[in-house]
Amino acid sequence: MGLESAALADSRDAGYKEYIRGNWQLAWEPLPEEKALTLFINGQEIVTIMCTPEKLNCLVVGFLCSEGFICGMKDIETMRICPDESVADIRLKAKEIILPKKRILNSGCGGGQSFELGEGLEPVRSSFSASPEQVLSSVQKLLQEDADQGQNGRRKGMHRSALTDGRELFVVAEDIGRHNTIDKVWGECILRKIPTAGRILVTTGRISSDMLIKAAKMGVPLVASLNSATSRAVELGARLGVTVVGYARGSRCSVFCDEKRLEVSPSFENH
Repeated sequence: MGLESAALADSRDAGYKEYIRGNWQLAWEPLPEEKALTLFINGQEIVTIMCTPEKLNCLVVGFLCSEGFICGMKDIETMRICPDESVADIRLKAKEIILPKKRILNSGCGGGQSFELGEGLEPVRSSFSASPEQVLSSVQKLLQEDADQGQNGRRKGMHRSALTDGRELFVVAEDIGRHNTIDKVWGECILRKIPTAGRILVTTGRISSDMLIKAAKMGVPLVASLNSATSRAVELGARLGVTVVGYARGSRCSVFCDEKRLEVSPSFENH
């Protein structure tokens, strides 16, 4: 049977051929869904975000806040998101929108642009601390959540992020773009009025500079990843007072800056 017989029945539930021990076998695997969402503010086209079409309201609110267009929901007059048209139409109470002259293409998968380089950001001031075991446990809980829902681990090709206090996961978001997951987490926290300052952000994706900037704006003093961190993310973490933890797997993790927050006996008094 030829490869062409493995036709795609649906873009989200794809049939394909798998080569195993010298033979081709028919298999099925749900593929990550990718859509383009064009964001308009007060009638002006701002950006097109490649994303997974889940929690789009959270993504939009988180993006607007992380890019400095709003400080909270009080700044939004109306918000209309139409997945079928791939459009998000936002009306802000401020009638004049001044866009930065420089746009930065993010290093994250799934595309994305930012207007922020981290210049002029105030350092995160927090007495929060956690034990390495709590950080590792939080990453494990992030990975475990899909398995609890009956899936064999997290969906392939997807990134996940969550906000936690080291004990429980308050908000979990999933997307093809790791930076999108942070915006979704932040946006959901804004919509549900969940405080973000003085908490831990855990993610499956590499910690890049744009993700570190978003975390700092959220007031998050510790970011931990299943994977690595970029050199610029570590530089920003050191300057902005954000502890950066990578390779948090099993019983091991690596801390790249500000290790004083990783205490053996943690204090959970958030400031």
